[in-house]
Amino acid sequence: MEADYIRLKEIKPELAGYLNDSLELLGNSSFPDDSAVHDIRVLLKKSRATLKLIGSQVITDFSLKDIQSLKEAAAMMSVWRDNTVLRKTLKEIKKDYPGLIDKLKDDPRISSILIKPEHHNGTPETALTSEKIGELIKKSAFRIRFQNTSNIDPNILLKELEGSYLKASDRFLTCRLNAGQKNLHDFRKKSKEFLYQLYFFRPVSTQVKSLEKKLDDMTRNLGKVNDLFELLKSIDPNNPEKSRSSEMDELIVRIREKQDKYLQRIWPVASKVFCPGRKLVNLLGYKILVI
Repeated sequence: MEADYIRLKEIKPELAGYLNDSLELLGNSSFPDDSAVHDIRVLLKKSRATLKLIGSQVITDFSLKDIQSLKEAAAMMSVWRDNTVLRKTLKEIKKDYPGLIDKLKDDPRISSILIKPEHHNGTPETALTSEKIGELIKKSAFRIRFQNTSNIDPNILLKELEGSYLKASDRFLTCRLNAGQKNLHDFRKKSKEFLYQLYFFRPVSTQVKSLEKKLDDMTRNLGKVNDLFELLKSIDPNNPEKSRSSEMDELIVRIREKQDKYLQRIWPVASKVFCPGRKLVNLLGYKILVI
C-alpha cells in the first residue's frame, strides 16, 4: 500500500558535503581555475540557501554567522570571476558578429576585455586571499558539524520554502513592472535560493525535479542577461565624455538584442511558476512530510 507520508532528504549531510566539496576544489591548486571558482561559488550559495531553510530551527547566532561568513568568502572570489565573465560574454558576441568585433579590436574598452590576464597564482596577495577563503569555509564546516538537526520539523521547513517562494514571486512582479538590472538580479538571487532549497523536497513528487530543471534554465538565462548588462557597463555607452563610433553603437544594439532573446525565454517560465495567485502546493503536491 502506498505510504501516506513523504521522507525528505536529510539536510545536514548535504550541507556538510557542499562545504567539503568547496574546500577540496579550493585546495586542489595554489589558485583555482575559472571552472573551480564558479563551482565553489555555487556550492557556497547552496550552503547559504540551506542554512536559511533550517535557520529558524537551529542556533540562530551560529546560522547567521555562517551565512555571513560564506557570503564573504564568495564575495572575495568574485574579483577572480568578473573579468573572465566579461571576456567570455564578448567572445560569444564575436562568434555571431566577428566582423564587428574585429573593427573594434583596437578600442581600449574592447581590447582590455579580450586580452586574457595572467593568473596571479604566485603572488602573496592571491595566496592570502585563498587562505582566508579556506578559513572562513572551514570554520563554518566545523560549527555545522556540531549543529543538532535531529529535531527539525519538516512542516516548518515547508513554511520556510514557501517564504522563499513568495519572495521570488514578489521579485518577479517587480521585474515585470521594471526589468532593470537590479530588479532582474534580485529576482535571479531569490529564484536560485528557492531552487537550492527545493532540492530537499525532491521526494515529494516527480513535479519537483521537473520544476528544478525549469528554474535552473531560467536562472541561467537571467545570469546571461546580467552578464550582458555588465558588458554594457564596461564599454560605458552612457558616458558623454567618450565618443562612440558607429561600430560601438552597433555593438550596443547587438548586446540589447541578445538580452531580449534571453528575456523571451525567461518570462514564460517565470510566469507559470511565480505569477501572482499561484500557490506553492500547486507546484509541489505533497502528503505528510517527515525527515
